[in-house]
Amino acid sequence: MKEIKATNECRHEIGYKLMRPIVSWNYKRKYHPVVIGGENIPKTGPLVFCGNHRHKDDQYNVMLETKRVIHMLSKDEYFKGKSAWFYRAAGCIPVDRSIHDENAKSEARAILHSKGCIGIFPEGTRNEVTSKDEELEKLVKILNIPKEEIIEKIKYKSIRTTQVNLLIELKNQNKITKDELKEFVLDADNALLKLLKKKIIKEEEYNESLLLPFKFGAVSLAKKENALIIPFATTGLYNGEKNQLITRIGKPLDVSGMELEDANKLLRQTMIKLMQKSE
Repeated sequence: MKEIKATNECRHEIGYKLMRPIVSWNYKRKYHPVVIGGENIPKTGPLVFCGNHRHKDDQYNVMLETKRVIHMLSKDEYFKGKSAWFYRAAGCIPVDRSIHDENAKSEARAILHSKGCIGIFPEGTRNEVTSKDEELEKLVKILNIPKEEIIEKIKYKSIRTTQVNLLIELKNQNKITKDELKEFVLDADNALLKLLKKKIIKEEEYNESLLLPFKFGAVSLAKKENALIIPFATTGLYNGEKNQLITRIGKPLDVSGMELEDANKLLRQTMIKLMQKSE
């Protein structure tokens, strides 16, 4: 392993622990999250927390269920703005997503090597149409209404990019009409469930639409440092209503003796099952 100077202490465990009660109180007051399976988080040993990613606050749903410090791998843009101090104090690890960031990997390995915890979103980016302009533009073209109006219509719906793409593909294959596409994209998940029931799509197609393709960083780090993976899945809405936001934490996965492809497949299948239990 590449030698680095960074340690858990350098990543501000003290800052994390000091901020945790305040962040926890504010987050719970704002969103009223329901978290199931907190007992599956081991109290000792190296852990890699892996979850699906649709909202900027997804990580808090699992971070608040354990007193252990979780060092989230976060895009380096967060360390350049006005909130940079928060991410540094919270012990996050900056990742340059334009390259294979060896510094980030080395720092993550150092934390795991010292029996600490890291957090990764295997999808690599948010699977939500409003998170990127190019994805939002797809809805603009389909619905032929201004971007601002679309954002207002879907701001609490958290529509998956992957599910919009599947609906577009179904329209191109003449399995749904243009009018149906316009109707379905604003409630993509429920629309696809109805299409599944009508056997217009297969169960495998629906399952794959729940997540973006997984990167291999999480399972690779877990294997190299003999760490357990803690899968979690968050579903529902960040609208502040009670019982709307649900996170399920699965049992630890030991991928130490598995090939990367098989480990990544197991992680993905586990997260899909957790998501389907929640929805």
